[in-house]
Amino acid sequence: MKRKFFKILLIVLGVLLIGVGALLVYVKTALPDVAEAPDIRIRATPESIERGKYLANHVMVCMDCHSKRDWTLFSAPPVIGTVGMGGEVFDQKMGFPGKYIAPNITPAALSDWTDGELLRAISTGVSRDGRALFPIMPYHNFGKLDETDIRAVIAYIRTLTPVKNKTGVSESDFPMNFIINTMPEKARFKPIPDTAQTLSYGRYLVTAAGCYDCHTKQEKGKFTGADFAGGMEFHFPDGSITRSPNITPHESGIGNWNREQFISRFKAYGDSNYAARKITPGMFQTPMPWTMYAGMKDRDLRAIFEYLKSVPAIDNNVERFSR
Repeated sequence: MKRKFFKILLIVLGVLLIGVGALLVYVKTALPDVAEAPDIRIRATPESIERGKYLANHVMVCMDCHSKRDWTLFSAPPVIGTVGMGGEVFDQKMGFPGKYIAPNITPAALSDWTDGELLRAISTGVSRDGRALFPIMPYHNFGKLDETDIRAVIAYIRTLTPVKNKTGVSESDFPMNFIINTMPEKARFKPIPDTAQTLSYGRYLVTAAGCYDCHTKQEKGKFTGADFAGGMEFHFPDGSITRSPNITPHESGIGNWNREQFISRFKAYGDSNYAARKITPGMFQTPMPWTMYAGMKDRDLRAIFEYLKSVPAIDNNVERFSR
């Protein structure tokens, strides 16, 4: 009887192992499945390039990760002359499930990429070679924007000064090296709302700027549901941890702020008299690219503020910094 039981158990375990193996093979070889890159050629105009420059530097802040940042200064502003060259590393020391390296996106590295391949990478998370990208670049957000805005960004990065800088290839730890293939998804582009529709337009900008992603706490890679209530942790090499603040309209967030205060908070970092203070190990540091967001138009900051004032207020006093 026991022999029969163990025989059945072995058969069941064997079937399970085969099933799991088949599933892993499927995930590794058949995914991501977001269709081929579209066969398009983007017609760049002075207007579209200017729009792309604004988005890439001040709203979507692509250049925040794809440039070299000076972490010895507060908010780590991009180093002059490194725009688009890539190389920023996001690894296990920072709490990531692997080592992810921002690639070079200047024409020196993208000359072989088609416009369609760039569109697919930015909006679905699939690279030219079919590799799934880790969503440090919030492609899930970018795939919800207006396609003309993504095209504008592509038109702009085609104009960047070519910088020869060969970056490493990103790698995921187990089991993320399998999970990552399930993350890309097809873009669902939506028209940009009229600027007069303040809340809709503000929501669009919040999506483009990734406010939710940094200001909503995650546990084991999943958002907790406390939307915009802060608490997302950012680990630094010196062992210190910075947490994103609550930006809901609760008094523990921005409930006591008015529109002018909100806009001024950003604009202060774009003032000609502003000089970033030096940061040494153990001091408060933030990944928030203040100097880049400072270039956002007042109209856009106003819309973001109005939208954030409309989200549910959540009581959450965040301990901003610990070491």
